[in-house]
Amino acid sequence: MTRVLLVATTTGYQTRSFGDAAERLGVELVFATDRCHAIDDPWRDAAIPIRFHDEDGSVEAVLADASSRPIDGVLAVGDRPTVIAARVAAGLGLPWHSPAGAATARNKLRTRERLRDAGLAVPWFVPFSITPDPAAISYHPLASHGGLSYPCVVKPLALSGSRGVMRADDAESLGAAVARLQRLMRSPEVRAERDGAHDLALAEGFIPGREYAVEAVLHHGAIHPLAIFEKPDPLNGPFFEETIYVTPPQLTTDAQAAILSAVSAAASAIGLRHGPIHAECRLNAAGAFVLEVAARPIGGLCSRALRFEKRSPPVFEEDEVRLYSLEELLLSHALGESPAAWTREPRAAGVMMIPIPQRGVFRGVAGVEEARQVAHVEDVRVTAKTDQVLVPLPEGSSYLGFIFARAERAADVVHALRQAHARLRFAIDAEIAVRPSA
Repeated sequence: MTRVLLVATTTGYQTRSFGDAAERLGVELVFATDRCHAIDDPWRDAAIPIRFHDEDGSVEAVLADASSRPIDGVLAVGDRPTVIAARVAAGLGLPWHSPAGAATARNKLRTRERLRDAGLAVPWFVPFSITPDPAAISYHPLASHGGLSYPCVVKPLALSGSRGVMRADDAESLGAAVARLQRLMRSPEVRAERDGAHDLALAEGFIPGREYAVEAVLHHGAIHPLAIFEKPDPLNGPFFEETIYVTPPQLTTDAQAAILSAVSAAASAIGLRHGPIHAECRLNAAGAFVLEVAARPIGGLCSRALRFEKRSPPVFEEDEVRLYSLEELLLSHALGESPAAWTREPRAAGVMMIPIPQRGVFRGVAGVEEARQVAHVEDVRVTAKTDQVLVPLPEGSSYLGFIFARAERAADVVHALRQAHARLRFAIDAEIAVRPSA
């Protein structure tokens, strides 16, 4: 049986999706997950225990295990393990993204520098330290600008999902944004990652325009687009919470080509070559601006919005077309199959990442079955747990759940997602403040 290494967090929706896909394909998954090595296989998944902050030790542990369980392909879920996966692939002589490319993709400053040096469209940008003085950035000189201009955006270098990303329209809002970012980056949760990139942040010019996401596979340097997602809700700040992804986008052929060309050039400049990529970009009259290209597939449950057909001759004319998941496609690619035979199903599809409306304690939700009855809605999944403390962006890192829809037209998908969301009623209690003891 062929084996694919999946480097991932200990738990997660996408990890389970890969497990289901591997079972359907008859592939054995070997997990390498971020967990304590002293605990004897608590999840009973025979995973290799690694620690994301210890890349050298993690790579050594995986390569040692591979001597008795040979690996035929490599994949990573999430941003943090991508460099470990790349180093393991290099050590095993397997095609994947280069370690340097994966490291660059994880760091927003390195990404901006590579895109600039390649002559691609980038806003002005300047790194700054997360210092005790949140106003210090206001006086940071820019070689070609002489100072910051507004509107601008501040963001951490190595957090994902728009976490910590804030817009500033003047010096006062910039100071408030930097102070807020400073508190987030010094929180115990973030510091526990032991990532040196968290000591710096980035300020850059705000890029106007509509935002799009590109899901693709690089095959020995050539891009094979799987989907361009349109984000119909404007993302103009002050925070940048994503809600709806829908494909295909309402764009001309030329506009789609411009996006794909920019993403392909950006991936090459960053050093990504073989494997899944997820890119974010903005499109305006000046062209396509690539915000980032991650060396991983789309996260969470969002991959369920994508289904694929695979060109192969039917045995009988009346045979139904088999639809495959994104995870099945990626496992097949990791094992050496070209993505050229795979195409996204012709129907429009979309997902809503249900936003958190306010901070508080989640008590429950009503209206889920009503939402599922909306025309074109396929499923509603509430992933928040009862009594969980909900934290919205820019500090938060999760959603309340996901809504999925599919129809002949993208407009009908968006309408269905909004209608289903309107039927959900979330109960969120305020947190009880705990007074320090006298």
